[in-house]
Amino acid sequence: MTDVPAITLRPYQHEAVAAVYDHLRRRDDNPCIVIPTAGGKTPVMATICRDVVERWDGRVLILAHVKELLEQAVDKLHAMAPDLWMKIGVYSAGLGSRDRDHPIIVAGIQSVYRRAAELDGFDIILLDEVHMVPPEGDGMYRTFLADAKKVNPRVRLVGLTATPYRMTTGLICGPENLLNEVCYEVGVRELIVQGYLCPLRSKAGRQKADTSGLHLRGGEFVAAETEALMDDDNLVYSACREIVEQTAERHSTLIFASGVKHAEHVQRVLRGMGRDCGFVCGDTLPFERAETLQRFRDGALKYLVNVNVLTTGFDAPNIDCVALLRPTNSPGLYYQMVGRGFRLHPGKTDCLVLDFGGNILRHGPVDALKFKEHDGGPGEAPAKECPDCHAVIHAAYSVCPECGHEFPPPEREKHDYQASTEGVLSGQVTTTEHEVIDTVFRVHQKRGTDENHPRTMRVDYYHSLNGFVSEWVCFEHTGFARDKAEGWWRQRSDEPVPESAEDAVAIANAGGLTPTVAVTVRHVAGEKYDRVISYRLGDKPGRLPEPEYVPADDDIIPF
Repeated sequence: MTDVPAITLRPYQHEAVAAVYDHLRRRDDNPCIVIPTAGGKTPVMATICRDVVERWDGRVLILAHVKELLEQAVDKLHAMAPDLWMKIGVYSAGLGSRDRDHPIIVAGIQSVYRRAAELDGFDIILLDEVHMVPPEGDGMYRTFLADAKKVNPRVRLVGLTATPYRMTTGLICGPENLLNEVCYEVGVRELIVQGYLCPLRSKAGRQKADTSGLHLRGGEFVAAETEALMDDDNLVYSACREIVEQTAERHSTLIFASGVKHAEHVQRVLRGMGRDCGFVCGDTLPFERAETLQRFRDGALKYLVNVNVLTTGFDAPNIDCVALLRPTNSPGLYYQMVGRGFRLHPGKTDCLVLDFGGNILRHGPVDALKFKEHDGGPGEAPAKECPDCHAVIHAAYSVCPECGHEFPPPEREKHDYQASTEGVLSGQVTTTEHEVIDTVFRVHQKRGTDENHPRTMRVDYYHSLNGFVSEWVCFEHTGFARDKAEGWWRQRSDEPVPESAEDAVAIANAGGLTPTVAVTVRHVAGEKYDRVISYRLGDKPGRLPEPEYVPADDDIIPF
């Protein structure tokens, strides 16, 4: 095999690829990777494709359900791994191509779901943007997968998505679903802190629609009712005026409207205010859409209003304001709309989210969405709006971080925070380094689990008499958790990595670990626990060297 240029992966992308291979080796079901919008799923896909083709002499099928996603997959793979260019074929009636013999095939499910035998055997089937697969489309994927297994019984399906739930109907992974378990997930907040995603700021519109009277159909607000509500003359004018005011120093504003008539109304009002505004929807002619989107990407068009076409797969890193003139009951759609502002761009310090549909108050912080399988009642509001500056902030704030407004003290509940009120994206993040005066190791059994449940080694770093921060090291787990534990151990000891939490504690208490001099702790306003993000370590103790570590054989095919 000739040498090929390496695909540069970020640390979490390396972890995602390793987690997929680990899952495929250890289990016989189908995993899913969750990486936020703009977090870079394409390098992960390209690495898997290259490994399957170059290292294991296998074949990969990339499936999508719309033509635009097929074209994007081909273009991005060519850009990311140009050495694979001659190995990528396309099978799509919509694109007029029926390649069958390439090692990598990008295909439309509508074109191939009854033609698995014609395409011959595949080892890995990649399904990108799996949250976009409609429930009624499951049948085609199941038909294809069943036939593909007749050709190669060991074929495996791997999904990639930014949101592990469909737009309206439920979680993607489950025992009876196409995809069975999330094997790797990295969060929005984590990638923002690491500098891979753009921070967001949010404000509610001064004049908002009352969505309490909207009805649900299939989990989403009825489209006609939503458009009728939002297409009010006063609301449209007020929203457009506020958009113009708030974006005076911004460059590219993407607006989500509730329907075609509503979008055209918004466009007319903005143009009446002397602002050029583009418009695209599903009926926009292809050449007109391409020209409008290119002007927007190039910065020649500051305002662009759209209806249902720019939620997934649209890349315009220059977007520094997203205006939501569309209420949605779908956490997935809410995430996809806001996610258009996640990408980094020169000169862009943050992205402003202007919400005129109550979406942030309805769903909570975009980095802490929790899909509810059943409606458990109104519960505690996940966010609140400042009455002075209209910033939408975490419900736990007593003082608005934007303008200093002081909220009246709330009635205290038994618990300060619940799952629905996790840290807000725009919440204050502070990091503090603490000198460690003592470290305590002990075996930890998760509350409510049976004796066979994997235990962990709990490590408490004391930085004062009663002040400490904890972390849990998972030696008895498998997959990514075990890999992290091994890495943690090798930084601190030359002893063999223990198989049990009990052995780890015994070695630690015997002086077999490097002393921790200091820990850096990250605190996010509204979160219950702080997190250790880095360490200052002393010298390794002079113990016997670790026997040479033999990694899992890279040539063992994980499928």
